[in-house]
Amino acid sequence: MKFFADTADVDEIRDLAETGLIDGVTTNPSLVAKTGRDFKKTIREICALVDGPVSAEVAATDADGMIEEGRELAKIADNVAIKVPLTWDGLKACRTLTQAGTKVNVTLCFSANQALLAAKAGASFVSPFIGRLDDIGLDGMELIGEIRAIYDNYEVLKTEILAASIRSPNQVKLAALAGADVATIPPSIIKGLVNHPLTDKGIATFMADWNKTGQSIT
Repeated sequence: MKFFADTADVDEIRDLAETGLIDGVTTNPSLVAKTGRDFKKTIREICALVDGPVSAEVAATDADGMIEEGRELAKIADNVAIKVPLTWDGLKACRTLTQAGTKVNVTLCFSANQALLAAKAGASFVSPFIGRLDDIGLDGMELIGEIRAIYDNYEVLKTEILAASIRSPNQVKLAALAGADVATIPPSIIKGLVNHPLTDKGIATFMADWNKTGQSIT
């Protein structure tokens, strides 16, 4: 499963990129607003830090506006993926932008039927929001499994499932088990994946034993 960093914080992305663990980045207007920085400049800097797709979201809600904004954003860098909402107009924009050779991430997906529409419109990625479904008492992972089953039924559907709205390390594991192609994850959770109390305990034990020897490796 590929990891995308879900942030617009350039310093966080730079730090993660140095590990080689991230395969792309997703942003949205809210994440960019938190930085207080210029939108296009921020996207350009992020695109220079990672080789994989960087999702930049349109602000328009009508198809023509999304297409116009998508074309403008696509000029920033070759690895920009245009993010559009899963609406009728969003699907129209997805089709047009995809046919022009631009990657499109169709976001705010909450049902398997919506995901099927996104795939038929040619989306590169569809983003089911796991956490938001869990918030209203539904099972976000069940949706990932449903989309995976549908896409696997039809070889012609090439859209990647991008598990979004991830709020815990356990959800990363469950998304991988359910067959998500990608998980877009806040940096704090990506870094938290390495943590386990038994690892910490083991290191402490090994270090205590090593210190007793009085030796030095260098």
